[in-house]
Amino acid sequence: MTASTENGPKDARPAMNTPLVVSPKAWQAAYEQLLVKEKANTRARDALAAERRRMPWMAVEKTYAFEGPAGKASLADLFEGRRQLIVYRAFFEPGVFGWPEHACRGCSMVADQVAHVAHLNARDTTLVFVSRAPQQDIARLQARMGWQIPWFTLTDSFDADFGVDEWHGTNVFYRDGGRVFRTYFLNNRGDEQMGNTWNYLDITPLGRQEVWEDSPAGYPQTPTYKWWNWHDSYAADAASDKKWAEVSAAGEAAFRAQQASTKS
Repeated sequence: MTASTENGPKDARPAMNTPLVVSPKAWQAAYEQLLVKEKANTRARDALAAERRRMPWMAVEKTYAFEGPAGKASLADLFEGRRQLIVYRAFFEPGVFGWPEHACRGCSMVADQVAHVAHLNARDTTLVFVSRAPQQDIARLQARMGWQIPWFTLTDSFDADFGVDEWHGTNVFYRDGGRVFRTYFLNNRGDEQMGNTWNYLDITPLGRQEVWEDSPAGYPQTPTYKWWNWHDSYAADAASDKKWAEVSAAGEAAFRAQQASTKS
């Protein structure tokens, strides 16, 4: 490690003990050494997601009621006709720091990082936020912050029953006909990784629904990358775009070939 001299004399920050500066060849060698661990971490993350898809489910027997933009809604209504539902408990209500102008700072950072929900919807998955604030306040906050995530008002013990009455958390549910099941839950630092489409799908019982995944027999799976689309171009039950399938397949083949050549 070396002491950085970047900070000028007027900078009150202490000097940083930065890593060594090396040649391009030495940097590449160090990168490839770390890459072995990076790939192992990716495989471990995939294996953990596969375990999630095999977790037992818990039947939700109690009836819950929410308020939404269109009025009263049940837990089943929150699915919007899809099979999977992800519910994030955001703190926006009297007593929360920032009320009534803002939601909790941490919950607001989560909302700021949520990817366009059309990509989740394309995988039969709905994401919603829930808070105890009235709908008029939620609508005002969404308009101010530019958030378009469906956001419902809690009216009963849903938050207490699912571990999010005093702290943020993300619950995952699956709907099979008229029955609803709780399949997964995470909170604390687990919520830090949430926001992008792939991480959200990784905590659902069906996963990313791509052929490379280790999923139970019979689970829906489609060719990797081929379902991706512009968020304003998804169509229900539409087949993968032929041209995009060709482009993505060619790109993946070129990447694999490059990897093979560097190892030989």
